[in-house]
Amino acid sequence: MTATFDDLFSIEGKIAVVTGGSRGIGEMIAAGFLAKGAKIYISSRKAAVCEETAKRLSETYGGECIALPADLSQMSGVESLAARLAERESRLDILVNNAGVSWGAKLDEFPESGWDKVMDTNVKGVFFLTQKLMPLLRAAATAESPARVINIGSIDGIKTAAFDTFSYGASKAALHHLTRFMAAHLTKEHIIFNAIAPGPFPTWMLSTGVGGRGDVENTDWDRVGRGNPSGRVGTPEDIAGLAIFLSSRAGQYVVGQTIACDGGSVAAS
Repeated sequence: MTATFDDLFSIEGKIAVVTGGSRGIGEMIAAGFLAKGAKIYISSRKAAVCEETAKRLSETYGGECIALPADLSQMSGVESLAARLAERESRLDILVNNAGVSWGAKLDEFPESGWDKVMDTNVKGVFFLTQKLMPLLRAAATAESPARVINIGSIDGIKTAAFDTFSYGASKAALHHLTRFMAAHLTKEHIIFNAIAPGPFPTWMLSTGVGGRGDVENTDWDRVGRGNPSGRVGTPEDIAGLAIFLSSRAGQYVVGQTIACDGGSVAAS
């Protein structure tokens, strides 16, 4: 058998949805997909921010990035996003379930509302959005070019975090296992599921946990990175490169895995 390596890492012409795509890791992945020639839909709760990010990414990378705002912690938001996408597209090649929230509180003070918000977004929302988008994923899936679902978990779902984010860690561990569960059921339909477990990246969410109060630009990321074996925090190229690999022909035989993108944090724990 003669191997062909042309376009091994190509996702050109693919249609992708990136939830939580208006900032942080979602925006990094959306930017990478656009740079590689994919058509992107991004979603987030705040419509104005989502629209602004879509416009900026389209202008920066010369591709097509479309905003579909939705609150994916609510079934109404899940159903609305799926319906609006189906009005625009007949297939979906790549779904990146990145939308996520966290909640921090001392154990004795941790509220039920905080627990439910995290689980509803990080686990329930991922499952039901994937369910509602199955017709479009099935329409794209072939043996030669499977559809892809990438769930964005966290190293906090693999090892214990230093923060009082009890529901967050539990939700991400659940998401990693949900990925394996979905892969076991749907690989035979040529829909490939994998998860990425990011470590420290320069995002609003992590900034709030390390004392930066959400000010991404002025957070001391060098200090955060020194706690990593790699000596740095992640870059857009790190997370987008892994997502592109998993979405391309090169990653077609990787199924049901949770891959840490964390600069060695898990390996050193």
